[in-house]
Amino acid sequence: MFKKIFIPFIIGIGLIVIAFLFHYTRPNQEINQPSAVYIRASGKCASCHSHETSAIIHQFSMSEHAKNNVTCFDCHRAQNNQEKLEHKGFIISKELTAMNCSQCHPTEYSQFLRSRHGAPSWAAVTGHESFTDEQIAYAEKYHPGSVIRAPNKLAIAEGSGVLEKGCMACHSIGKPNIDGSIGSCTECHARHSTSIQLARQPETCGQCHMGPDHSQLEIYNESKHGVLYSFQKSQFNINVDSKELSAQDMSAPTCATCHMSGLEGMNVTHDVTERLSWWLFAPISSKRPNYNLGQEAMKNTCLKCHASTHVDKFYSEAEEVVVATNDKVKYALDIVDELRKEKLLTPEPFDEPIEFIAFDLWHYYGRTAKHGAFMGGADFVQWHGNYELLLKTKEIEEIARNLRNNSIDD
Repeated sequence: MFKKIFIPFIIGIGLIVIAFLFHYTRPNQEINQPSAVYIRASGKCASCHSHETSAIIHQFSMSEHAKNNVTCFDCHRAQNNQEKLEHKGFIISKELTAMNCSQCHPTEYSQFLRSRHGAPSWAAVTGHESFTDEQIAYAEKYHPGSVIRAPNKLAIAEGSGVLEKGCMACHSIGKPNIDGSIGSCTECHARHSTSIQLARQPETCGQCHMGPDHSQLEIYNESKHGVLYSFQKSQFNINVDSKELSAQDMSAPTCATCHMSGLEGMNVTHDVTERLSWWLFAPISSKRPNYNLGQEAMKNTCLKCHASTHVDKFYSEAEEVVVATNDKVKYALDIVDELRKEKLLTPEPFDEPIEFIAFDLWHYYGRTAKHGAFMGGADFVQWHGNYELLLKTKEIEEIARNLRNNSIDD
């Protein structure tokens, strides 16, 4: 009787101990994630800057550059056409640009130039005057009409202080540099940490892609993708090499996952427009020249997580919103155009209230509805989009009716 009770008891205790030891020797997933490698910078640069600007030494010491023996001088040495500066016995570039990065990352820079982050971004504010003919021809080949354009009259009307600290703060990602290059890689990667992890954070994209006229960050945060990312990000291996990224490393996507990353063998790109199929930012959106290729590339990313039936349905519904939004925007803008033809409005833009309402209608609410549809933001399709479209259209109709009635009375 004793043996019948004692033996199972001992076996039970043994199983409990084994289970405890197995659990104890198996750290949780967050602990298993690779920690940042810290390689303390040394040499003449570090000896001074560890006292004068110590944060950049700390940032560099955690970077992939430090890990791969890239020195301060490798990045800071002057390239062709760059203004030189004598500094503590070294001849360095007075200002680093994308040219400095391109000496090691030529493919990424070439892809960047093809994107709207390149010349089209700066031209959207300043027009084409500051670009060379060669730069204009290159950008126009990929984005017709994006650089050959006049300066943005609204941005100019808002004043030089606003222009510099507002518009240019984001659009400088495509600023032409004195050395002949365009843009700055540090807008996304930071200057000294040069971090892939930073570039993959939605908040990094949200430095510019937020607010009423391009509310991608807010839409993402509302979407299922954003909610899953917020919940699971502590478990991600977000530093993994782009060419080795898998769904196991990041099981929920960020902006970079869909628009740039090489998830499970897909093409890695710094052309953020490569997987897009519509000009969603336009007043009346049309299909991009690479519509079929762009949509196929993005759908292939979606298929890493979703069934093809779900992806096709999602695209069909999103495109239905785009077409319907186009119709609503066109109707409202046609009213304003007709008022100009009837000489009830001046030819000048942004000198009458109805023009601001019309601008808000397409630039804020039309864009928001279309981006919401393609990014899974239901509230942005509805209340921040179509409701406002309806409201602004009624306001435009009312102003037009009053203008016409007043002209008859006169």
